[in-house]
Amino acid sequence: MPAHTPHDAPQQAGPPAEAVTPLLRGIAVLRRLTEATTGTGRTDGTLSLSALQRATGLPRSTVDRITSTLARTGYVRVDGRDVALAPRLMELGNAYLAALRLPALLSARADALADELDESVSLAVADRDGIRFIHQATRRRALSLGFRIGDLLPAERTAPGPLFAAEWTPREWQGWRTRRAADPRDRTFPAVPPCEHPTPDEDFERRTEAAARTGWSLDDQLIEPGLVAVSVPVRDPRTGRTACAASVVSHTSRHTAQDLRDTLLPRLRAAVTDMEQDLRTAPPPTPDPAPSGLALWTGASKQELGRDFVESLARGLTVLTAFGEGRAELTLTEVAKATGLARATARRALITYEHEGLVTSREGRFTPTPRVLSLGFPPLSRITLPRIAEPHLAALAHRVHESASLAVLVDGGTKIQYTARATTPRVMSVDITVGTRLPAHATSLGRVLLADVPEPDRTVTGLRPLTPYTLTDPAALARVLAGVRTEGYALVDQEWEEGLRAIAVPVRDRTGRVVAAVNAATHVARRSVEECVEHLLPALRETAARIESDLHTAARFLRVPLT
Repeated sequence: MPAHTPHDAPQQAGPPAEAVTPLLRGIAVLRRLTEATTGTGRTDGTLSLSALQRATGLPRSTVDRITSTLARTGYVRVDGRDVALAPRLMELGNAYLAALRLPALLSARADALADELDESVSLAVADRDGIRFIHQATRRRALSLGFRIGDLLPAERTAPGPLFAAEWTPREWQGWRTRRAADPRDRTFPAVPPCEHPTPDEDFERRTEAAARTGWSLDDQLIEPGLVAVSVPVRDPRTGRTACAASVVSHTSRHTAQDLRDTLLPRLRAAVTDMEQDLRTAPPPTPDPAPSGLALWTGASKQELGRDFVESLARGLTVLTAFGEGRAELTLTEVAKATGLARATARRALITYEHEGLVTSREGRFTPTPRVLSLGFPPLSRITLPRIAEPHLAALAHRVHESASLAVLVDGGTKIQYTARATTPRVMSVDITVGTRLPAHATSLGRVLLADVPEPDRTVTGLRPLTPYTLTDPAALARVLAGVRTEGYALVDQEWEEGLRAIAVPVRDRTGRVVAAVNAATHVARRSVEECVEHLLPALRETAARIESDLHTAARFLRVPLT
């Protein structure tokens, strides 16, 4: 077992009798994966099965069944002996963020402030005696911030902490003191380095009193040397309490803590005033469509996989997806109706989640807590489109026995850049490395991408022949691209290299815009044009759909880099 119990772990002595044991074990596995670190100390959400067994203390057979079930739900990937968090797991955190509404209502203001100040801006909410990030607008620099959506920090080492502590009850203050005494170096907070020189409790109490008087708070290198931040509360117009805290974060080579207060605090306060106005004038939430057919799906999966599928775990996890925009508070009946589960099943899952601190209840209504983000969101919030695509490309290459690639449009739309690849063992194979750039007009990937660009914005002049088959007439290329747009795929036959035949389909973002393309390439002797359309195209479309599904989940509340 870990030397220190993570701060996200439940604080009670033991689970209630009605808690779902497989669900507790599944949550433990997801948390250990969330905290998994690489040799460089960065969390990447991957552990071997044996490491998971050691970290959770569960029998190996139980770990195997739990991970098999999580893989069936799409929440993890099992690759040989390794288990890795998968993008679909983010739907649990998305359910909480959608129910909260704050990221949807305020993130544009935070992003605009980051652009205006050329500094990182974050939004955070209270999570017991810590703060948890719900939005990050970071600057790309050599010295950049490593915090992610979902990261939990101890309140006393942050700028937002005193703002939230100003509203703590005596019981909450006592819980903070107990935690400080048990963990003075903050080893139960994986997102921050251990505290080398813990400050007295009175220091945080004084900062909290000052924050209550002034309405702002500073972090002067409390997390690590060089890091400074200033925070202002964003108040809920209905209650007057702090809904979240907005922070400007920098480092001392750019701003001292005094600089932040004197030069950036007024602009932060102005932005927060606009945020509070947005909260006052926000229209009522439009309810997300409730999940449907989940109980039937878990039943069918149990029939197919048998003992390797833990149905009570899968059904328990579906309960969190019942929440969302317009569904921030739900009764037991509403949860059961949204998921299709029996009331007794939904009730036991909610009891389990309340024990784990993932939901709270009041007067028969249940609400998800920020701790839902502890289930995989921090490491997955760094995901890129190539990382999303890689396992799907590998599955495609294995299925069709041809190399598969992902590419994006670069150089003003004149070239493509390969961003992910998967190959299959062959004596003669397509040898292209990630990062390679090729002319867009002569490749299947490029034509799929160009077809989505409005014709006046395309750069298709100066086309040069690469082989005797290369299309070089701009008017003819425009007609081909119109066909690609209509048919939804591009097939290029020996136009970039003689003997190479490739077929590609688009990958679209949440708005429907084509942001990348995926293809399969073969030698002309292996497959005819007709065989490419008949056999490769359906597999490509299925692969693109899987990539899009993961991309849409990951990109709901964060920007997913395309490269």
